[in-house]
Order: sequence, then C-alpha cells, then structure tokens
Amino acid sequence: MEATASTQAGRGPVRRVVIAGGGTAGWMAAAALSRTLGKGLDIRLVESEQIGTVGVGEATIPTLVTFHRLLGISEQAFMAAAQGTIKLGIAFENWRARNHRYIHSFGTTGKDHWSAGFQHFWLRARERGLADGYEAYCLESRAAEEERFAHLPRNGVNYAYHMDAAGYARFLRGFAESYGVKRIEGKIARVRIDPDSGDIASLALEDGSELEGDLFIDCTGFRALLIGQALRVGFEDWSHWLFNDSAFAAQTAAVRPPVPYTRAIAGEAGWQWRIPLQHRVGNGIVYSSQYMDQDRALEAFTSSIEGELIAKPWHLRFRPGRRLKCWHRNCVALGLAGSFIEPLESTTIHLIQRGIMHLLRCFPAVIVQEDIDAYNRQVDAEVEHVRDFVVMHFNLTERRDTPYWEACRLMEIPPSLRQRIELFRETGKVFHVPGELFGENSWIQVMLGQGVMPRRHHPAADLMDDEELARFLGDIRSRVEHTLGQLPAHQAYLQSYCPAPAPSRPA
Repeated sequence: MEATASTQAGRGPVRRVVIAGGGTAGWMAAAALSRTLGKGLDIRLVESEQIGTVGVGEATIPTLVTFHRLLGISEQAFMAAAQGTIKLGIAFENWRARNHRYIHSFGTTGKDHWSAGFQHFWLRARERGLADGYEAYCLESRAAEEERFAHLPRNGVNYAYHMDAAGYARFLRGFAESYGVKRIEGKIARVRIDPDSGDIASLALEDGSELEGDLFIDCTGFRALLIGQALRVGFEDWSHWLFNDSAFAAQTAAVRPPVPYTRAIAGEAGWQWRIPLQHRVGNGIVYSSQYMDQDRALEAFTSSIEGELIAKPWHLRFRPGRRLKCWHRNCVALGLAGSFIEPLESTTIHLIQRGIMHLLRCFPAVIVQEDIDAYNRQVDAEVEHVRDFVVMHFNLTERRDTPYWEACRLMEIPPSLRQRIELFRETGKVFHVPGELFGENSWIQVMLGQGVMPRRHHPAADLMDDEELARFLGDIRSRVEHTLGQLPAHQAYLQSYCPAPAPSRPA
C-alpha cells in the first residue's frame, strides 16, 4: 500500500494526453476528449500512414447515434463522408439451420404490461393460434424486411449505421483537429518507462522525436504496443468459447440498392458478412482455422461475393479475448488493444465508445488507483455481457452438418449465459441488468430465432380471453403497418438526406 500511495502522490495533474494510433479508436477518443475536455488538455495523436488499420468495423449499433448527438456531430455530414447507410438490424441466415432466416432488429417489439413483457402475451396468443410471427409486432423488423426508413418524431425508429471505417476516421480527424487535437505523423520506435514510478514517460518515434504525456491511450490495435508489450498486461483468451480466429475482407462495387440491415450468413466453419454502403459493399468471411484452412476460406469467400472486387481480399488473424486490465498505471487501452470478441453483433465500435465514455466520467485530475479499479470493473462487466450474447448465436444451433457447428452446439458455455438461456426456456423471462448493452428484446429475438421456445408464460397473459388477446395483438400490428406504410424506400431517403459522392477508383 505504501508503494501505491507514494506512486500516486508523485503523479502530477493530467494535462497532456497522448493517443497512440489513429483509426476508428484513436480518432473517436480524440474527438470525444477534445470536444468535452479540450480546453484544459493538450491532446496529441501519433499515427503512421504506413501502418494500415483493421477495417472490419463498418456496421454499428444505435449507441453510436447517441455518441454523435452528445458530441454535436452532424449526422448528414458524417453519413455523406462515410458512405453511410441505415442499419435497422442484422439478418441471420443459416444459423439455426440451413435455409432458416431471422432478423435481430433494434427497438422494441409489441407493448409490455407493467406485470409482464410482451413476449408472454405473444406466447399465450401463439398457443391459441391468434398470433403472427414475433417480428410482425416490431416496426424496425418490418421496415428492414420492406427496405424502408425515415426519421420519425420523438425518435420513433431505432437505427444505427453502415459506414466506411476509413472515411469515418478521416471525418473524426477533421472534427477533432477543429477542437485543437494535434496529429503527429510517425512510427513509435520505443515506449519509455519511468524507472521510479513504472508509468509510461514518453513515446520515442523513429525520427528521434519524443512525446511526453501524463495519460497515454493505446489504440495500436492487436499489437497493443503500450498496454501489452511495454506494460506487460496479460490477455485472457476466449477461444474455447469463440472458435473463429481468422478473416478475409474485401470491398465490392454495389450491384443493387443498399438494404437497411447487415447480412450474417453462416457457412461451413464460420460466417460471412455483407454490409451495404451507398456505392459499395463491405464483405468478409470470419472462420476458425482449426476447422477450415486459409485456401478453402478464400475460395468459399470469393466464390460467393457479388459485384466487382475493388481491391484484393486481405487476410486477418486475431485472438478472441480481453486484456486483464484495460487501464493500468497511466495507460488506457481502447479498441483491439483492449479486447476483441468478433464482429458478429457489430460491437467493436460500441466497446470503443463505452471505454471512452467511462474514461470521460472518471477522467482523473490526478491518476489514482480508485479511478483505475472502477474503470476496469465497468469495462469487464460490459465485455463479458457482449461475449455471452455473441457466444449464444453459435451455441444455440440445430446444425450438425459440419464438425464446426457440432462443436459449437456441444461446447460448454459460460455459466452466466447458461442461466439466461435456461430462464427463458423455462419461463419466457429475460434476466437483464440495467445498463447492459443488449436489452430484453434483443435476447428474446435471438433466442426465438435460434429455436428456443419457452415452455411457460407469465400468468398475467391468462387474464385476457381470446377476443381481448386478439384485439391487443391486432392493434399493435395495425399501428406497425400504418407507420410502415408512411416510410419511403431506404435508397430514396438516403439520396435526399445524405448523398455521398461516388468514390474514386484506384488507378
């Protein structure tokens, strides 16, 4: 305790923030810190144009809409700069079984009663032959299927974005620089550690210059130059739950109007994504090298994509898991330097955002261990919640057609996830902690979509007779269909709201 106290006492006020690495994580951090605390901080970001970034985070979830509103970012300007389209959810194809499809949409389904969630009334009506599919009572799900969208009063429709990650980083760079962030071009040659405190003292660049700081933010991706290599914070491997460790990604020219949802198409030993932007499509395959070799994965990927390839597919290797501490000493890891699950539910950018928001809330006047511990507890809880939600998609499958899917079906899942699934299977109830990313409706949609049908429903649903129940569900569906009929086609709305210039093709 004495060493910790003396170390804390020796730290001065946090005035100089150094962000190592650009990309989505670095520039999101720079934008948020400069917009909220920029007047009291000297913020510098070092990146090298010679180092590429991982561009798999092109699909997002609704929390990014809130993040932009908090920073005062123009949605129209951002979407035009990033080739943005609307995302209302994810279509899961071949996950429960071959040729089966369902949508995990944003927003809410139906209307809850104070005593019980809507799913209980739907389950009762389904038993009586009075209900349509669960998706029929959700505006976002129906709008995704019909490829429609418009902003509605009082945030009446929940949505996120598809976007070009490189374009997004460029947009955020301009935003952050307008609030005083200084960008430094260069490669980090060495991380200097203070021999007395053990904190990071500075970053030495290849050109001989040096960046001193009070707080360092590691956005160096999987390399984790600061938190991992310099400070030697360990990594917890989750590959026993998340088998995928490799990916190919490529961009293709668009051959049809963009749909307002992401496609996640399960394959032999993993899955493929299709993310439609205004003038191109982001494509990728995520797979397990234990069950599929690289050549087979590339063949499966290139034989299934649509449209002309804009660039040669690039290959990625990754390890699912998390850093044992995302904040250690005077270094905070964001993005891939801190954790990586996989891109299935588009949570990578969200976890960057949540890390930034937690940092802002407990931003230290002087770095103390209490702030560090509180931050790590919050980040750990959130990444575990996301992990469980993603693992559920793989484990709840009826597929037995390949060794990969058989292994997914039979694996031992985290106890926290097992409890949630069994509670829903037995009672139709969803265990949810306030503040968790995925709400009750998300868990319900995925569990139903993957084939988990509850054995019982809440007794409150039995208090309605058949006529009342039919009228209750019918009124909800009528309101959904009425609103749906007022929405324009997604493509038409984009062209009027945020048209993006056609990108120039490489020579």
